[in-house]
Amino acid sequence: MLLLASASPRRRELLLAAGVEFSLFSPQIDEAVKRGEAPKALVRRLAEEKARAASEEARRLGLRHVLAADTVVALGRVILNKPKDAADATRMMRLLSAKTHHVFTGCSLLDAKSAKQRTIVVATQVRFRKLSREDVARYVAGGEGADKAGAYAIQGEGAALIADVHGSYTNVIGLPVAEVLALIGGAK
Repeated sequence: MLLLASASPRRRELLLAAGVEFSLFSPQIDEAVKRGEAPKALVRRLAEEKARAASEEARRLGLRHVLAADTVVALGRVILNKPKDAADATRMMRLLSAKTHHVFTGCSLLDAKSAKQRTIVVATQVRFRKLSREDVARYVAGGEGADKAGAYAIQGEGAALIADVHGSYTNVIGLPVAEVLALIGGAK
């Protein structure tokens, strides 16, 4: 059993479906992007900080490992986090229309006893189809992407926005399951 340092219901669902046993703890850290920080560097740093912030809770619970993750959508070096409101979601949808972007997830596994930490960053390429104003308005009005990086959810109605995906599909949902299972397996 491990401690999942995340508030994401999607990460919980993916780990449960993979048969991983875990307890939950949602550490509070400053997730602000540092000046000039690239998307891959950002998710690596945040995943590592979240894991370290949850290590004391893991020790308190008698759990050896902490798993933390952070996901961003990036169009080049432009990071698209969760939209602030419907206007921001609309802006993001228009930016992504007919373009290829990357979804980066940093996953960090921390041994709460030794403080040894292993971190991976998984990148998935996603290409949106050309979206009409009506497509964007309908999707944003539905609210599905309101709390998601890039303002969309590939596993829901957002699947209709996607032309193709190269790489881990579950990474786009929020956790690259195959890679995380390999990370956990390597820690045993």
